[in-house]
Amino acid sequence: MTSGIHHITGITRKIQANVDFYAGFLGLRLVKRTAGYEDADQLHLFYGDAAASPGSLVTFLAWEDGSPGRVGLGQPSEIAFAIRPEAIGFWLTRALTQNIAMTGPAQEFGEPVLRLKDPDGIIVKLVGEAGVEGPAPHVTKDIAAGDAIQRIRGATILSERPAETAAFIGGHFGFRRAAEADGIVRLAGDAGDVLDIRDASGFWTSAPGTGTIDHVALRAPDRAAVEAAAGRLAAEDAGDTNMHDRTYFYSLYVREPGGSLVEYATDAPGMTVDEPLETLGTRLFVPRHFRADPDDVRARLPQFSLPGEERMSERDLPFIHRVHRPENPDGTAVVLLHGTGGNETSLLPFGARLAPDAVLLSPRGRSMDEGYPRFFRRLTAVTFDQKELASEAEAFAAFMEGANAAYGLDPAKTLFVGYSNGANMIGAVMLQHPGVIRNAVLLRGMNVLETVPAADLSGANVLMVSGEADPYGRYAGDLEAHLAAAGATVEHKLLAAGHDIGIADLDLAKAYKERVVG
Repeated sequence: MTSGIHHITGITRKIQANVDFYAGFLGLRLVKRTAGYEDADQLHLFYGDAAASPGSLVTFLAWEDGSPGRVGLGQPSEIAFAIRPEAIGFWLTRALTQNIAMTGPAQEFGEPVLRLKDPDGIIVKLVGEAGVEGPAPHVTKDIAAGDAIQRIRGATILSERPAETAAFIGGHFGFRRAAEADGIVRLAGDAGDVLDIRDASGFWTSAPGTGTIDHVALRAPDRAAVEAAAGRLAAEDAGDTNMHDRTYFYSLYVREPGGSLVEYATDAPGMTVDEPLETLGTRLFVPRHFRADPDDVRARLPQFSLPGEERMSERDLPFIHRVHRPENPDGTAVVLLHGTGGNETSLLPFGARLAPDAVLLSPRGRSMDEGYPRFFRRLTAVTFDQKELASEAEAFAAFMEGANAAYGLDPAKTLFVGYSNGANMIGAVMLQHPGVIRNAVLLRGMNVLETVPAADLSGANVLMVSGEADPYGRYAGDLEAHLAAAGATVEHKLLAAGHDIGIADLDLAKAYKERVVG
């Protein structure tokens, strides 16, 4: 058995910045992109060496615009990569010239160490390891083989029970005690990597979120070894364990006595089981157990560009938002506003089916009402916070002004599609800020303004789609009347449906877009 680290998994808030750091600055190869195994709407990226070797892999779950976590007890706190000692100067210069937060070099266990911070604040150490020889260092146009990252050197785990943590990992996963200094017990694996168990007694507890390391995965020779470990852990009543076939490896999860999540993962079958080595990391894979349409999943996942690829950078605008770029843009755009309980990803599959060659822009409502994002607060089922509605409509108008400039959107070729609360927001913006929205599809919309201002909506086009069984449907006529009175051309369709939307709504919206936007 070869003990060691298989991979380390962290959580990122902004996938483009993450790619720029790990693939761009560090020069790792993107070797796999998948939808998450627990949540298909979560992008999961794997970086590694040129051959995607176990022991070189660091992976990230994308919680795009998610809440930051807190590094603390019961959690890994650092990732370490091995480089040749003579490469320290190269990386010191590279970090300085690229404005990467850095400290060092300093000596740790007799090795020179540069400490960096990735864009989420995760500590990444570059460790000069004498005699290191990675299986397949990834070489880029500005990182030579001698300077390249060789493999993972190790990870640091924070524990208030360090002796028990060390004994657990050593006893079950083949690591041995190698050194001890400054409150750290160093465990070494057969593959040459290390786990540093830091005594963090009295430190605050960890909290999951972006900018944290979720778990460290240790290497198992085969599935039989994983199942044998599960049996031993169960016999010792070591806590809950669960085993999974992750396509690229078979693994179990368990928490060590200090609380950190540890995975035990097989080397085989590896990253080339579903795509050849030459094209690793170029396709998105959706786990089969979701039985989901890959196109729908792809539309909801955040997009990114690899170093050197053309990109549309997401701008810092008043609303958290998602931009989806088609492969062959036709010059049109669709802006999608979700309903209560949704978020910026909810309508992206609808938008991709509606207009596969349009740029999709989907903002998240900023009002948290009853635990859900909305575009403005609801007081009762049919009354709304008028002050917040006015301020959010003004903010949305400013958001669209910035988005049009940032993403090159043509208002005349942009269709706004809103569902429920999102449809109501579009109607309010049109009446309060004429000219911002020229073409709209309102799915299950109603008037939410208690005082409707005079507005000139000449030239505006609106399709309203209501459901016969929708309890809010009786309020739709009021919005239709106000829009028409302001000069908009309004069509109102009634479907044999309730408040939910479906294929019939999509078909109507698609035909309408072709008529008014193209």
